[in-house]
Amino acid sequence: MAWMWKRKLLIATSLIVAVSLFVVVANYSEKPYFRLQPMFRQGFSSHWMFSKQPYKGFKPHLGYVSIPKQEPLKLHCELCSIVSSSGQMLGQAAGVQIDRSPCIWRMNNAPTSGFEHDVGHRTTLRVVSHTSVPLLLQKPHYFFGQGNNTVYVVWGPLRNMRKDGKGIVYNMLRQAAVNYPQARIYVTTEDRMNYCDMIFKKETGKDRIQSGSYLSTGWFTLILAMDMCKEIHIYGMINDTYCKTEGIRKVPYHYYEPGSRDECSEYMLHESAPYGGHRFITEKAVFAKWAKTHEIKFFNPSWQFS
Repeated sequence: MAWMWKRKLLIATSLIVAVSLFVVVANYSEKPYFRLQPMFRQGFSSHWMFSKQPYKGFKPHLGYVSIPKQEPLKLHCELCSIVSSSGQMLGQAAGVQIDRSPCIWRMNNAPTSGFEHDVGHRTTLRVVSHTSVPLLLQKPHYFFGQGNNTVYVVWGPLRNMRKDGKGIVYNMLRQAAVNYPQARIYVTTEDRMNYCDMIFKKETGKDRIQSGSYLSTGWFTLILAMDMCKEIHIYGMINDTYCKTEGIRKVPYHYYEPGSRDECSEYMLHESAPYGGHRFITEKAVFAKWAKTHEIKFFNPSWQFS
């Protein structure tokens, strides 16, 4: 009888271990929740994106790893204010309101100096395109120096971000981490890049590569914010119909580049580019969809939902 009791104990222990492993995989896998559903013969609705996933702010964000330690990003924000680089920020006097937010996100090399009245002072996290890294390195002490506690999350294709010594941008970031060891620099993993591509295809029906387009920094920013922030406020982002509306503000593409092409002209140019363009207008339509299932609010200008 003793051997039967030991056998039952072994089976029970195995079941506990199996269930524990499943929970870990379900919670920490980079794969989206809907891929687990077929195991339970459940379907998923057209609003699968983020609507069925639990808020993951307190968990490590495994798609973003630090340089040089390769540790996952750990950051939680109850409220994130994402400040667009758009010329829509000019003249809005939103700086005080933005600075009240516990977490303030910016993109690429968008400055605050000289624009504090409109965009605020502080920066908690900055999402950066691989193409903007050289711009940051023109002012390395300002962006990565001792007094800067900003978290940097850099995205880019494998050819620029590979870690075997051939990734040009990764090499730049690794050297910056050596020069400024206190800097908090993270890079987006290849799996996470593929995940963002997959979301684009699921939401638009278009393969990003086959359609000849590049995802924008705003796309990567909002996907990360969905995981990290309980509530999201976005400043200075126009919706997908704005440029077709009469009486719109004609503003520069970037608030810090007054002589640049106006925003709507830039958007139209990219949307129709046969290759190498960002699909800004398409992305904004997706953002509007996500805002219906997540705590996202738009300011300067505000968005109206039907």
